[in-house]
Amino acid sequence: MPDFLIVGAQKCGTTSLYRNLVKHPSIVPAFVKEVHYFNNSRNYFQKGLGWYKAHFPTLLYKYYRKHIGKNDFLTGEASPFYMFHPHAPRRISELLPEVKLIVILRNPVDRAYSHYYHEVERGRERETVSFEDAIRMEEERLCGEFDKLMADEKYTSWHYNHNSYLLRGIYVDQLKRVYSYFDKSQILILKSEDFFKDSQSTIDKVLQFLCLPEWQLKDFTKDNVGSYQKMDPATRSRLLDYFKPHNQRLYDYLGINFGWEK
Repeated sequence: MPDFLIVGAQKCGTTSLYRNLVKHPSIVPAFVKEVHYFNNSRNYFQKGLGWYKAHFPTLLYKYYRKHIGKNDFLTGEASPFYMFHPHAPRRISELLPEVKLIVILRNPVDRAYSHYYHEVERGRERETVSFEDAIRMEEERLCGEFDKLMADEKYTSWHYNHNSYLLRGIYVDQLKRVYSYFDKSQILILKSEDFFKDSQSTIDKVLQFLCLPEWQLKDFTKDNVGSYQKMDPATRSRLLDYFKPHNQRLYDYLGINFGWEK
């Protein structure tokens, strides 16, 4: 079973963080980076605990490592939908009450833009729908979906999963839900911009959080790097204004100023 989970946020560097973190000699990765057990209500969560356990190294493997003289290890996975899904934090707390959670956050304006192109590239957003159209349509697309998810744990919402470009960037509401189930000592908050500027310092923070020995990261791996045109300045300005009060609530709640004013 996992010792740590990277629970979000999507398009904030979770894959790069995970791929580099699991290079540490005392971390053994899950067999799949994103298991999505706690958020995929219709399929994976219904398969039960045995299905989830099968994604991680076994106790027998731990004994084998000790037998050949290697150190004990930690394991974990990275499913960035866990923080955003209304039921996932509770499900995690019920099954893994002692697990450590890692959250990496990015300027929500940049996150939304990256998210849009991510969905277009995978055919889950029509190419004929511009980014400006997509964020304009979001309120209508998501209308009532959260209430349906709360009322029926087996309900799955396409638009909530894939077209929540702005809503996913309102981090404070998601984090309040996470903190309602876990002690603050179990949660590490990271800034995406800091990670890509100085990856070693961020890795050091994570290792300290996981109580693992210091380690020098080599050959930094940057995954899921999108290539797309620059955002329209007027759109960016409008979104900065949109997220400003939500970011301030986040700063006040965490006591961290992320500096996302540009």
